[in-house]
Amino acid sequence: MKPNLKTWIEIDRKAALSNVKAIRSILKKKTRLYAVVKSNAYGHGLREFSLIVNGKVDGFCVDSTREGKTLRDVGIKKHILILGPTLSNKEVKLAAENNLEITISTFESLKQISAIKEKPFFQIKVDTGMHRQGFFVKDLQKVIDIIKNGNLSGKLKGVYTHFASAKDVTYPYYTKNQIEKFKEVQIMFKKSGFNNVIFHSSATGGTILYPQSHFDMVRIGIGLYGYFPSKESKIQHSLINKKTLHLKTVLSWKTKISEIKKLKKGDFVGYDLTEKIDNDTFVAIIPIGYWHGFSRALSHKGQVLIKGKKCKVVGRVSMDIIIINCGNINTKVGDIVTIIGKSGKKIFTADDQMDIADTIIYTYEIITTINPLIKRIVI
Repeated sequence: MKPNLKTWIEIDRKAALSNVKAIRSILKKKTRLYAVVKSNAYGHGLREFSLIVNGKVDGFCVDSTREGKTLRDVGIKKHILILGPTLSNKEVKLAAENNLEITISTFESLKQISAIKEKPFFQIKVDTGMHRQGFFVKDLQKVIDIIKNGNLSGKLKGVYTHFASAKDVTYPYYTKNQIEKFKEVQIMFKKSGFNNVIFHSSATGGTILYPQSHFDMVRIGIGLYGYFPSKESKIQHSLINKKTLHLKTVLSWKTKISEIKKLKKGDFVGYDLTEKIDNDTFVAIIPIGYWHGFSRALSHKGQVLIKGKKCKVVGRVSMDIIIINCGNINTKVGDIVTIIGKSGKKIFTADDQMDIADTIIYTYEIITTINPLIKRIVI
């Protein structure tokens, strides 16, 4: 594919559906699978990706009422859970009008929806050890009392928590402790008469490593896009199950050469004279930069694929341009450059870019920071 664009994202429909099937294969039949499509579907395009998997998942998780409304506007009718805070009465009303389930994680927000006429559906988030969002377990009886006394029982759809380090195989005790705490939470709510709400705790890491954490539902983000939450989690899952969970990367990011220059040994390249060319060579000017989502951490060392061969970034990554040393590769203006994806027989993934960056940047950040204005094309 060579569209009339200077850069674009390709979304592989078959790969996305294959990943849903792969995750389903490790779940019990009754366990629900919600696709986490917050942050523009991890850079894959909120509308595009959600419509691909809509027929194969049980619901969606988004970050905001705005994202939830976007899914409703493209015709998605399944359950939608808003993971982020819904702060204003206007947002709460929008959630109620669009049948979106909001997350309640503070007494302030619980009292807020108790006081308004048009009450939205909601889920309670519990802090079992991450110490980010959520009610402490010790406060849950008070939460239950407010729900019952505030005429909110019919609006409660679920109770959930989030693991702090499920993908980190060196700390299994912490995740197991969170699971046990959440089991106590489940018992508490059921004893209080909430037998029709769903309980869930696992994102991709917990889902692949801790089957006991599946409860009624799992929230799958990074796995649906073809990545494991960590390299260690992939290895550990294979060791535990004696087989590999086959995930396929969904996103490819491509651009084109906009200019070619012949430089001499000793020539400086890019801003601030930070790199000299070692030998006479050809460089290609590529019309993407950190505004597009190509991290500055890849300055001087990032790599791309041109005609199936790896080519190194030289100089600093600029706002809208990177410079590539293409050596003796026979290139011309208009040739396709692959940032993430397949070129010839070689594949370059977001994991590979993460390894090259060699900083705190990790796969999630590389794909979610790809500019949402770049055209997403479903193939």
